Amino acid sequence: MVNQTVSSPNQAPQPLLDISNLNVYYGESHILRNVDLSVGPGKMVCLIGRNGVGKTTLLKTVLGLLSPRTGNIALEGHSILHKTPDQRARLGIGYVPQGREIIPSLTVQENLMLGLEARPQGRKKSSAIPDQVFQLFPVLASMLRRMGGDLSGGQQQQLAIARALVGNPRLLVLDEPTEGIQPSIILEIEAAVRRIVESTGVSVLLVEQHLHFVRQADWYYAMQKGGIVASGSTDELSNDVIQSFLAV
Repeated sequence: MVNQTVSSPNQAPQPLLDISNLNVYYGESHILRNVDLSVGPGKMVCLIGRNGVGKTTLLKTVLGLLSPRTGNIALEGHSILHKTPDQRARLGIGYVPQGREIIPSLTVQENLMLGLEARPQGRKKSSAIPDQVFQLFPVLASMLRRMGGDLSGGQQQQLAIARALVGNPRLLVLDEPTEGIQPSIILEIEAAVRRIVESTGVSVLLVEQHLHFVRQADWYYAMQKGGIVASGSTDELSNDVIQSFLAV
């Protein structure tokens, strides 16, 4: 087990997201165990581990969908433990859930407009979809009138990420964005997420199993049995770690 007690490239003196000693239970089942994790400004951090180790539970706790029994979650040094999910969204946490969860009965444009609700002033300040969204995902510009349910899986994933970006997040949380996506589209999504980090300064916390996507991150944390058991630069992600935490 590796305990991160020293500074790392994404552990700046003031992390954007700082999770400390987090313990989460479902009933009396202890799911997350003393989790420490941080995401620096403008950094991409990947959380890896086999199914069932607590990765999605951790993301849901960051979002406010689950409440920890102990520990703290801070955004730019301020605890958000008592903030509701909608308040956390307006503080700048954007979320793309596993399975995408776009609304199939709404058009692409209507799905994107929903993202405006996450802005601090909702739609009061602006009702326009930022051009940057279409620069990152040009396919969406030609599909604004199509129903969300008529899009392919890869197009729906691009729409889900774009919808989160419309809210101007400071932290973008992605839960397995390549699940069920064809390989050629995976590469497009990888490139878009990397561009988001590099061109906007948005930080990304990513849960992912696809090794090539994992290596796009600056830093990784590996989970096992609800705890963080290894972490480091993705440049130093060894085959042993891959076999331990990604191989089926």
